[in-house]
Amino acid sequence: MDWIEVSLSVDGEGAEAVADALHDLVHQGVVIEQAFPGEAWSDEPLPPGPLLVRGYFADDGQAAARRRRIAEVLGYLHMMYERIPEPEFRQVHEADWAEAWKKHYHPIRVGERILIKPAWIEVETGPDDIVLEMDPGMAFGTGTHPTTQLCLQACEWFVRPGMTVADVGSGSGVLAIAAAKLGASHVLACDNDEVAVRVAQENAERNGVSDRVTVQHSSVAGMHKPGHVFDLGLANLTARIIERIAPDRFQNLIHPGDRFIFSGIIDTQTDGIITLLASYGLETIGQHHSGDWVLLITRRREL
Repeated sequence: MDWIEVSLSVDGEGAEAVADALHDLVHQGVVIEQAFPGEAWSDEPLPPGPLLVRGYFADDGQAAARRRRIAEVLGYLHMMYERIPEPEFRQVHEADWAEAWKKHYHPIRVGERILIKPAWIEVETGPDDIVLEMDPGMAFGTGTHPTTQLCLQACEWFVRPGMTVADVGSGSGVLAIAAAKLGASHVLACDNDEVAVRVAQENAERNGVSDRVTVQHSSVAGMHKPGHVFDLGLANLTARIIERIAPDRFQNLIHPGDRFIFSGIIDTQTDGIITLLASYGLETIGQHHSGDWVLLITRRREL
């Protein structure tokens, strides 16, 4: 299948608004990443600056109508945010798309022990390395984005042998796999996109953790089961998506007193998300930053 890429370069506030507008019009959600000169994929930290919002939709019989709808929605948004530019569209052949980004996807070290290795590359590893062998395919989650790296570092800090972990919006499964390799006895990884679910399952099998990682096609609401509560929660989602699904009650996925980690938040949105999470019983007890991005460490209030 061929795809149409839609992209815009905007500031932080504009990126959130654009991502929210595009979310239901493109395949597998929207990716927000730093727009900067040079390689699209790099093992160097991404500097602060403009943000690139990208999404894809199928180049099929509905493509022209979808393109007009996207232009219309973003046109309305431009009336409120004049700095939002016209969207750029380009056709992408799936094989070309895969090979193009693979050229720039290299092994990357995160935190003290984690090494993310593309599945098609062989690298030398140390005895203490925790190797994540990933092929994200059309699912988001290569490990190169600052928000993913922040979450991976949080996994190093908080995952302990025998813990149970909930990964909300798991994408390629990189966080769930890291948690399992750090000793979690069970990880429930959920995404509402069928492609992401398939890719995450394949990556869990590739890494030898499919016995401890359950990949589920569902929303947060679908993760709630009587008596099934986790020791740690992970959610690498944009602020707008957190706002949208907060009523599904993240907090009930974890035990009172346990931690829930939220990443994918742009710094200008931080105060609002902290207030929102507090209203659902998740108190922010720590923050970590990477450029314009923020990770929040929250704890569920004791009953």
